[in-house]
Amino acid sequence: MTNNFVFEKDLAAKKIHVVREFNAPIEKVWKAWTDPDILQKWWGPKPWVAITKTMDFSVGGSWLYSMVGPDGQKHWSHVRFTAIEDGTRFAADAVFSDENGDSAPGAPVGHWDNKFIAVGNKTKVVVDLSFDEEASIKMMVEMGFEGGFTIGLNQLQELFAS
Repeated sequence: MTNNFVFEKDLAAKKIHVVREFNAPIEKVWKAWTDPDILQKWWGPKPWVAITKTMDFSVGGSWLYSMVGPDGQKHWSHVRFTAIEDGTRFAADAVFSDENGDSAPGAPVGHWDNKFIAVGNKTKVVVDLSFDEEASIKMMVEMGFEGGFTIGLNQLQELFAS
């Protein structure tokens, strides 16, 4: 673990806390998290790629995308934006879904709170992810969320470096 990356999980509290610093100005980092054309370049671990079906980045709007594997298999997710403080924070509820955005039966809802903090010419992103049920966070951990999200964040840093 480097000093610009923190990944903490508290199963009993049903929370995951991630802090990552990027060598890019806050405007560029914000855009990378909110523009579907940039999101698909880093969201999810290669060789998987995120393909956006629809995105309305506004409070009450949503992002419907699929994670597409190298063999063409698709896993859909629906993200509903619940709060946006332009350029500094957004919150959303995310759930596995079908291609129409209807929640998959029994799928856990992840409550994301993403903060963007300028630190000179760098940006610190603080992600607080919480779940309603302890079983939900355990499922995400068992599915490899930590590894997958870490790879995605590393891909984002590589994108800024290129």
